[in-house]
Amino acid sequence: MVEKENQPVRATDMEIVIITGMSGAGKTVAVHSLEDLGYFCVDNLPPALIPKFVDLIKNSGDKMKKVAFVIDLRGRDFFDELFETIDYLSGEAKVTPQIVFLDAKDSALVRRYKETRRSHPLSGDGPPLEGIKLERQMLDELKGQAQLIVDTTELKPLALREKIIERFASPDKQVFSVQVMSFGYKHGIPIDADLVFDVRFLPNPHYIDHMRPKTGLDKEVSDYVLKWAETQQFNDKLHDLLTYILPHYKREGKSQLVVAIGCTGGKHRSVTLAEFFMKKLTDQGYMTYVTHRDVEKGKREG
Repeated sequence: MVEKENQPVRATDMEIVIITGMSGAGKTVAVHSLEDLGYFCVDNLPPALIPKFVDLIKNSGDKMKKVAFVIDLRGRDFFDELFETIDYLSGEAKVTPQIVFLDAKDSALVRRYKETRRSHPLSGDGPPLEGIKLERQMLDELKGQAQLIVDTTELKPLALREKIIERFASPDKQVFSVQVMSFGYKHGIPIDADLVFDVRFLPNPHYIDHMRPKTGLDKEVSDYVLKWAETQQFNDKLHDLLTYILPHYKREGKSQLVVAIGCTGGKHRSVTLAEFFMKKLTDQGYMTYVTHRDVEKGKREG
């Protein structure tokens, strides 16, 4: 991998990243990585509209401080205007524009186009290499202005993602998060769950009349579910499992892990344990969220 870094980033109120480079070099991976870092990303916006977009952001207050634009030859009719736009942004007070240029050897780009069976946007009906050579000529001047050039010839998508995160993540920014979700099996298993745990074997508050209308968010129900030896043993074992596997998911580049805990109706036991593990994982330093998908649906079974 060849990487070039120019001048350091100056203090700013707004960070603007322009992602560009050779088609097929990894711009999609780069922009998704910036999205995970909290950047507001716009794909293929004509360069002439970028200053107007920036003005809108300034007038919106403090809502958006980090913005990324993907500029490539899909908008080649507007491409010459990009240099004027870069000059404009560079002259704006409290705005830091950075250009990320993604490149790769011709052989790697040809291979990627053949693997995806896509045609190069500049090759027409000809072979991809013709379009790649023309694109390289058109982008040569822009490449010279980039603050960061990354050669992705030998990079897998995960490695490129790590490079982007390393460069643009705030020191206190956590990219990896855990979503703990409670649900009821009677309403179906969540389709977006990465890990699913069934707690229907635990004692059920549904069969205690005065607890039936309540949920696992009520202390009485929560205390009831958590007091049993089998619940405590389950929690210890699941906590050990999560403690072991979460760092591995994070290391592999996953930005979010959805852990679903299900009982019959999604009202009592699963809600209690989802809250329990949300607190546990938060205490371990993970950015953790909790949702209760069926807590309002589970009226008849816990």
